Amino acid sequence: MEPSVFFKAMADDTRLCCLLLIQQQGELCVCELTAALAQSQPKVSRHLAQLRNQGILQDRRQGQWVFYRFDESLPAWCRQVLAATLAENQPLLVEPVTRLHAMNWRPERCCASAKCSS
Repeated sequence: MEPSVFFKAMADDTRLCCLLLIQQQGELCVCELTAALAQSQPKVSRHLAQLRNQGILQDRRQGQWVFYRFDESLPAWCRQVLAATLAENQPLLVEPVTRLHAMNWRPERCCASAKCSS
């Protein structure tokens, strides 16, 4: 992972919030991110696709849901930067996490593994 690619990805507020929420939650569905960020599904999906194409996130499909988590090949230094950013910037996530927890429903996960066959 080129540092410039990684840091450019984090330079956008929507992508940064997606990454920090995924860092905190482990894995999130597009609908959960849409609700947490209070943004349209096409906008959130576009940013997630960019993060996936850059090798930062990977997705898995489970029925109608698409879940995102960090790519297994994401270097340790990237994970450390994300962990430190999350630890030192909790106020950024107060409102998104409140909206996430206020969702009336959240998709069920059959597992958190990339090897999920559903």
